[in-house]
Amino acid sequence: MKEQLIKRLETYAKIDTQSDMHSSSTPSTPGQWDLIKLLENELKDVGLEEVSHDENGYLMATLPANTDKDIPTIGFLAHVDTATDFTGKGVSPKVIDYDGGDIVLNEALQVILSPKEFPELAGYKGHQLMVTDGTTLLGADDKAGIAEIMTAMEYLINHPEVEHGKIRVAFTPDEEIGRGPHKFDVEHFGCDYAYTVDGGPLGELQYESFNAAAARVTFYGNSVHPGTAKNKMVNAGKMAAQFICKFPEKESPEHTEGYEGFYHLISVEGDVEKTNVYYIIRDHDRQKFEARKDTLKQYVEEMQSVYGEKAIQLEMNDQYYNMREKIEPVKHIVDIAEHAIKNLDIKPIIHPVRGGTDGSQISFMGLPTPNLFTGGENFHGKFEYISIDNMEKAANVIVEISRLFATKNA
Repeated sequence: MKEQLIKRLETYAKIDTQSDMHSSSTPSTPGQWDLIKLLENELKDVGLEEVSHDENGYLMATLPANTDKDIPTIGFLAHVDTATDFTGKGVSPKVIDYDGGDIVLNEALQVILSPKEFPELAGYKGHQLMVTDGTTLLGADDKAGIAEIMTAMEYLINHPEVEHGKIRVAFTPDEEIGRGPHKFDVEHFGCDYAYTVDGGPLGELQYESFNAAAARVTFYGNSVHPGTAKNKMVNAGKMAAQFICKFPEKESPEHTEGYEGFYHLISVEGDVEKTNVYYIIRDHDRQKFEARKDTLKQYVEEMQSVYGEKAIQLEMNDQYYNMREKIEPVKHIVDIAEHAIKNLDIKPIIHPVRGGTDGSQISFMGLPTPNLFTGGENFHGKFEYISIDNMEKAANVIVEISRLFATKNA
């Protein structure tokens, strides 16, 4: 199974599938289509049925039940796009047998993955790891999830002695820009319950997520030659800087954990005449989430009182909500996943998602969808890596969940 996982993840990782928040198409980038079409052929080759994608790049397939028992239809989902935070072009993954200490990702650039900066790395001594070359992200978020689902389905096809009901698979675009489920056809997917395979380290099982919003604040200035600018120039870049300084320093991703929410400055783009500032807002608690949005609006209004309403424009929209609300009434699907993880001698780590999964939105679309681990660490950057050993365990968890649904409905 390890060789299959390595081959698949290496192949998927080399395809540039970064999404683009500025694009209005679905998928937002052509590279995602490249991977979708590859996966479509692979699903057919593996032996799944009803393999098809729609005009928006949502790829689905079916593994028919191998029993006549009345078993709920379950689904497994992963997303094809990679994050916008760091380049995903020209990914050159490397597989190493990790014996501890530093990993030199790029000798020329002196990019070193070290347990001094990333203490979790020390726990992977003795594992086979896939790492970057120090110049790109890896894309294990969520191409590892794709590889694990694909490998688990192939295992079930080749091992008919493992009893299971009907299973549906979906690979979706644009999760990293919050649009993953926007055009997802839940009814066509036809599942009673589903799981995203989009988590991090070994044992993660998540059914709580952030409430999430995105905001773009546009500052309009007045560009005048600096030699004659007195009392004429209005610098949009400096306005943006004033706005950014209003946010509490400790309420940002680098200072928060657990159930603590945050404001995250994604990017600043512009010049004297016009500058755009992009933020995301996150909180598990709905009331605190709404309060954070109100605070951002207040900061905008404070700036408008100085520079005028037309000088600062706010666009803000909700992206998804805490999926716990929709999953708790059917908590047994979390219990089955926890049981599966324990059956494989893995310690379950049940904690809230500090991020988003497609399951957040899909749960509110009527399909309760918790999140399973992939085995990866340090997503969205050049220090991203994943344990092949733990990828194998993730694939086995998918198999075991499928088996348990058949057993528990016997």
